[in-house]
Amino acid sequence: MAQGLNIDYVTLATFLALFAVFAFLGFYGAKWRKGDLSKLDEWGLGGRRLGWLVVWFLLGADLFTAYTFIAVPSAFLAKGAIYWFAVPYVAWGFGVALLTMPRLWTVAKNKGYVTASDFVKGRFNNRALAIAVALTGVVAELPYIALQIVGMEAVLAVLLIGLGVSPHATVMGLSVTDISLILAFIVLAAFTITSGLRGAALSGIFKDVLVWITVIAVALYIPLIHGGYGAALSAAQTYFSHPPADFNKVVALKSPLGYTVLPSQLYAAYFSLALGSAFALYLYPHAINGSLSSEDKEKLKLSTSLMPIYGIGLALITLFGILVYLVPAALNLVITTRNGSLVVPALVAASMPDWFVGLAFLAIFIGGLVPAAIMAIGVANLLTRNVIGEFTKLSPTSEAKLAKILSTVFKFVALAFVFVVPPTYAIQLQLLGGILISQTLPAVFIGLFTDKLEGNSTLAGWAVGMGSGIYLTLLANHFSALTTSFFSTPLGLIYIALIALGLNLAVTVVGTLIARALGWRPTSAITAQDLEVEAPSPATKQK
Repeated sequence: MAQGLNIDYVTLATFLALFAVFAFLGFYGAKWRKGDLSKLDEWGLGGRRLGWLVVWFLLGADLFTAYTFIAVPSAFLAKGAIYWFAVPYVAWGFGVALLTMPRLWTVAKNKGYVTASDFVKGRFNNRALAIAVALTGVVAELPYIALQIVGMEAVLAVLLIGLGVSPHATVMGLSVTDISLILAFIVLAAFTITSGLRGAALSGIFKDVLVWITVIAVALYIPLIHGGYGAALSAAQTYFSHPPADFNKVVALKSPLGYTVLPSQLYAAYFSLALGSAFALYLYPHAINGSLSSEDKEKLKLSTSLMPIYGIGLALITLFGILVYLVPAALNLVITTRNGSLVVPALVAASMPDWFVGLAFLAIFIGGLVPAAIMAIGVANLLTRNVIGEFTKLSPTSEAKLAKILSTVFKFVALAFVFVVPPTYAIQLQLLGGILISQTLPAVFIGLFTDKLEGNSTLAGWAVGMGSGIYLTLLANHFSALTTSFFSTPLGLIYIALIALGLNLAVTVVGTLIARALGWRPTSAITAQDLEVEAPSPATKQK
């Protein structure tokens, strides 16, 4: 046991034993609700046969990720109330999902679509726009997966420190942490190829059960033992009054009041960040993939309507950023390493029994692996169907084989990305990724409700949104390291994704009006009925 952390070989044994269960479930997925995994919709969407509870866990696996555990409490500790935006953002995001995902599911089932880009091509009859949407999804997912790995690294770092091993100790030129990640990703790649989304769904259920155990136990146990959240704020006041060395390198606030009161100058930033993030949440390929795997539209509605339960869990996780003040050994580790990402692993390790630490660490660790699998499957579907498939005709079997290869390649590209690029840059690119994925909203979300947008105008709007989003982000950061995604306006700081999206919509609407004046009329291959009524299957028709 090192630095007051309850980590020993019982912790390690628990971690490894539970990882073995996780791997077993991943491989067992190939036999669960067995289907023809040589077809893309069977491998990549679970045959569209996942029940409401499985889809609820699957979508939750996208939200309760390793990075969520690491980044949100760390940011709350450092910058305070502005990071409560995560709570309304997920609530609003699920509202957006309830409006859009059942319609997308219905048209995808009726038309045999596997991705959002399939829908865009059918709705707009515009191959270039469909490719643009697909490539945007691919680009946005890479740093997203990379950040899951950053979260996994934080868990491994605290585990190794507790065992008295340096996270930077090397074997054959690779650090122990890097070797652990490579081995975990080999297992992940193997069962993803074998089981597809079914394996991710089963392992996701296991992961989320462990996550809920961890969140509820920590959120109840530490406040009960140490006097509650009020005591945490009192302890924070002590640290602010007599800050230890390097405290200000981790915490940017000037007073603990910053944890409970949002400064008026940040109101616009808070609201716009929550709103923009809510719009973006279900534009990511992995969220769409999970939604399209549902057995039917009504079960998808039920799953989505229950997702705010995960929002409650996210609120509890955010509060871990203040609970750390109650556990000096945990906060001291964060301060001495100058690494805010260690907040939750250090908090758990310094306050919970050794066996529970192993369980919690495994929950956070596979909280990176399960989303990585789902994201890689979503990216593989896009590249296969909507990029490569647009230039080369592929048979159903070839599609599935290529998707499996691309899924594996993408996982290891993301892993290599983390090894080569410092974590700070991965976080910066994720800021940009959220801005970019928002620019697909007119083609995907608005396209679900109207065929009145002209394809080339929508493509021009996408280009303007992408260009302005990148430029404004660079301008806001003075063309140096990306540390903010807000732009100063007369209304205050506004999330750049919303500004870029406004320009995107303006160009799209003006371009469409000009096209209509020149004689353009909608020629969509999708009818209103395709979006609202599920066509009976061939088997049902025969009966």
